[in-house]
Amino acid sequence: MNVSLCPESTRNARAATQLHPGYLSGFGNGFETEALPGALPVGRNSPQRPAYGLYAEQLSGSPFTAPRTTNERSWLYRIRPTVAHWGAFQPAEIGLWRTAPVAEVDLPLAPMRWDPIPLPEQPVSFLEGIRTITTAGDACAMAGMGSHVYLITRSMEDEVFYNADGELLFVPQQGDLRLHTEFGIIGIEPGEIAVIPRGVKFRVELTGGPARGYLCENYGGAFTLPERGPIGANCLANQRDFLTPEATYEDREVPTALYVKWGGKLWRTEIGASPLDVVAWHGNYAPYKYDLRKYSPVGPILFDHADPSIFTVLTSPSETPGTANIDFVIFPERWLVAENTFRPPWYHMNVMSEFMGLVHGVYDAKTGGGFVPGGFSLHNSMLPHGPDMDAFEKALNADLKPHKLEGTLAFMFETRFPQKVTRFAAECPQFQRDYTNYGAPIRRHFDPTKP
Repeated sequence: MNVSLCPESTRNARAATQLHPGYLSGFGNGFETEALPGALPVGRNSPQRPAYGLYAEQLSGSPFTAPRTTNERSWLYRIRPTVAHWGAFQPAEIGLWRTAPVAEVDLPLAPMRWDPIPLPEQPVSFLEGIRTITTAGDACAMAGMGSHVYLITRSMEDEVFYNADGELLFVPQQGDLRLHTEFGIIGIEPGEIAVIPRGVKFRVELTGGPARGYLCENYGGAFTLPERGPIGANCLANQRDFLTPEATYEDREVPTALYVKWGGKLWRTEIGASPLDVVAWHGNYAPYKYDLRKYSPVGPILFDHADPSIFTVLTSPSETPGTANIDFVIFPERWLVAENTFRPPWYHMNVMSEFMGLVHGVYDAKTGGGFVPGGFSLHNSMLPHGPDMDAFEKALNADLKPHKLEGTLAFMFETRFPQKVTRFAAECPQFQRDYTNYGAPIRRHFDPTKP
């Protein structure tokens, strides 16, 4: 068996690779990278005889005729083409992973919240450890999303996976991961995220202890950066901070299980070599990572409360302008300075539906306990929600000096579609059934004699 892990040379982004060894810097760039000198063709995509006896293969993430601004594709130069890494597929056990549309249970209208799902004691890989909490839209119609929790206690070994139903957004909460993709290797830890596009093969490995986190499966348009509008050219998530891996290939002639999720089902076949064999590639369709600690938040600096859309890191657009298929929104460390203003999120009802998770710390709208790191909540379309009584009373009586929220990182997967809860989520012991009435203790303050 010959194993080659060779990221030693690239053709571009010289300064970026000095700052980020093993990565290329920028969002949506046209990258080029090679693990062997001369492996990448110059001035053409599909030469008659690629260097080193490689095969040229194009991976398209958009229709061929998509506008240039949304056209996504990469050319891969690999030891074998994907069609050679193929076999007779058989249905595989998909466990608790669900794909929209799903209507397993019919719960009453209510806000919902869950304690963290505990890590299992037995060995569980990424594919075995996915627990779907909600689904929305229709994967086959390429619209909507799935909200999942992943629980991992073992690395995938001689196992490779790709998702044909959507791209995957990883949000680690506990434990580090190494995502060995056919484009290169991405390492992520809590406080970072990674996106694996639809159709990209990868393996998930642990680099320390067990890992738990959140996973957004995007069936719709690929995640991109939101427009800044009047904010202008700076702040929020900056393009330079997104990192895409340099080419790193495996030359491993060993039996390998290839898993494919397609149409909501998981399929498995046995192949004779690792398909993570891309020696060079170029294009703009590739996996990437981002450190959420580099997000530059903006906010009101005199009075009132801005909409949470100012905290959007990535957005999956829909065909309706201004209406997202998914917004990935974070609530990071930041200063609160608004005068004569109720500073936590206000009480509201929203046409969008919100799946929220907590990576670490305390979320400022839920200070009464019950929403802890690793936990999550669901506030669906046009259902009321807002601060709990403890958070409201503290904000009502607070001395409004400048105050910094520290040691906190919460996020939302927000979508225009109602999110349907799975049977697993509805029946698991971590479901906080008493959260339905969390607003009941909120006291009356009305006094018609005191304006």
